[in-house]
Amino acid sequence: MSRILIVEDEPSMRLGLKDNLEFESYDVEVAIDGAEGLEKANNGTYDLIILDVMMPKMSGFDVCKALRKTGNMTPVIFLTAKSEEIDKVLGLELGADDYLTKPFSLRELIARVKAILRRISTPAATTKAGSVTIGALTVDFNSFTASNTDGDVRMSHKEYEILEFLLEYKNEAVSRYDLLNKVWGYDSQPTTRTVDNFILRLRQRIEENHNDPKHIITVHGVGYKLIA
Repeated sequence: MSRILIVEDEPSMRLGLKDNLEFESYDVEVAIDGAEGLEKANNGTYDLIILDVMMPKMSGFDVCKALRKTGNMTPVIFLTAKSEEIDKVLGLELGADDYLTKPFSLRELIARVKAILRRISTPAATTKAGSVTIGALTVDFNSFTASNTDGDVRMSHKEYEILEFLLEYKNEAVSRYDLLNKVWGYDSQPTTRTVDNFILRLRQRIEENHNDPKHIITVHGVGYKLIA
């Protein structure tokens, strides 16, 4: 049974999410603010964290940043009342896997929860890429580890998935919409800016100069191509 941590300060929202996710047979724990959420996330084992952005004591952004800094790569879905794209981009830059803007439908949230849990539960033996070196980055897709000349590199599950998808179609152009459909795995698509943001993060890890990429290049009017 997958374990989910909900960090949400609004009581009715917290209870509604807990009840509906338990109805879907998930083991659910809750925290009422960012500080409690960070403590529980650090001391427990969870398959997914649903994290509100605007909370007392610590914002969701600060919680996610603290988790990633310590190497905790548990997938995170942000819940935010803010609709501005800059907030969504910031959340993704901090290492979140997805976000939903309030108000949202429970059906949409559950679809995204299932998509993330389905991806992370895929047995490592089904991964085809194995260990590869791309530019400055060496990635092992079976152990979900990465390194460069400076040592270990912490990457989110989403980054591994995007990179593996690009490798599957190496030297071929793939569209942003293909990435959204195949990697995010649900019909309701986030903005294509989401893809661009993750590509930028991968370039910063792989390229000698991410402003002049040689390995993940932009195919104008289409999407991206991995040169390997």
